[in-house]
Amino acid sequence: MEIFLMSKISQIEPILLAHPEKGSATWASVMILVRVVTSDGMIGYGEAVPTLRVINVYNTIKQVAKGYIGKEAEEPEKNYHEWYKQDFYLARSFESATATSAIDQALWDILGKELGAPIYKLLGGKVRGKIPVYANGWYQDAVYPEDFAEKAKRVVNMGYKALKFDPFGPYYDWIDEKGLKEAEARVRAVRETVGDQVDILIEHHGRFNANSAIAISKRLEKYSPVFMEEPVHHEDIEGLRKYKSVVTSLKVALGERLVSLKEAMFYIGERLVDIIQPDLCNIGGITVGKKVVSLAEANDVEVAFHNAFGSVQNAYSLQLSATVKNLYLLENFYDWFPQWKRDIIYDETKVDNGHVKIPEKPGIGVSINEKAIESMQVEPRELDVVDEPVWVVKGTWKHFS
Repeated sequence: MEIFLMSKISQIEPILLAHPEKGSATWASVMILVRVVTSDGMIGYGEAVPTLRVINVYNTIKQVAKGYIGKEAEEPEKNYHEWYKQDFYLARSFESATATSAIDQALWDILGKELGAPIYKLLGGKVRGKIPVYANGWYQDAVYPEDFAEKAKRVVNMGYKALKFDPFGPYYDWIDEKGLKEAEARVRAVRETVGDQVDILIEHHGRFNANSAIAISKRLEKYSPVFMEEPVHHEDIEGLRKYKSVVTSLKVALGERLVSLKEAMFYIGERLVDIIQPDLCNIGGITVGKKVVSLAEANDVEVAFHNAFGSVQNAYSLQLSATVKNLYLLENFYDWFPQWKRDIIYDETKVDNGHVKIPEKPGIGVSINEKAIESMQVEPRELDVVDEPVWVVKGTWKHFS
């Protein structure tokens, strides 16, 4: 009888990638990968979130690694809780949460490779053969209604049946009548272009007070958006309660900033979310992400993973989405990634008619292009801070200076 011997985690390395080709989103102009190596030479990869905290995250990965080195690589569940015990602020630290998530992903990658199966098989198998996705990142440089309409037409012609966008320009915290008219004109242009058979999803980027968010909902309700994403500031719980009590005909989507299982449980248990959007790069990787899915299913909440950063994150999101019975759609930036991000996984997760075939290779499901990673590796550095915030799809504020 063959004895399965577990291997130790021997090395954890943060890798920062950058390239002159930036893509449609400043927040995703770089990638932070984590490479985990075991004592028997097995390699796994994960992805962390950069935003404006590239140096902080890079250094935090090195610190979190000290809590994982020497542990059994095949025990991501145990390892997560061991680090939870060590890090007093894990549930409050974005940096620690994303570092932990990336390492956890890499351990699931290793486990799948050692067992010769893609991650979805380790989680009980798939419930669908391909993943339906919605388009994001498609509206770079769109400002006027006709810009949004022209770009939306291209998206639909590519086969997408759903698209998300932020129509609010530079408005922050509040919005006046002028802003409401501008936003409505953009949404109306998209709806008239794509017709009634295509879903439109409204991104607020968690930046409005409750009264402004409610006013927005009243103006846009007639265009039948499937959901309103992060309509109020993330920490404004009472504002979200107010919004949910008044806006009863539209679904609320949120979750990309959640960093723990219990935080997700709060929003689900308080009925503050209809479509939850955990991000596998900061919720706690596969280990915690799969538990959020179960919470959502038990409470009739749909799942649509936040999936905006890179092609490694995208591969993990596809793996877990394959197992989710209550999946709405998976967010997709893939067609609007710069080419170098697709090259990292040999362009193995192409979108076809609004769907992505589930990758079947062991672990993450795709191959990692080590040569491409080596050629683009750079030292950590700060991102510039400019008038158009890092979370904005590029060029959508450019005529408002």
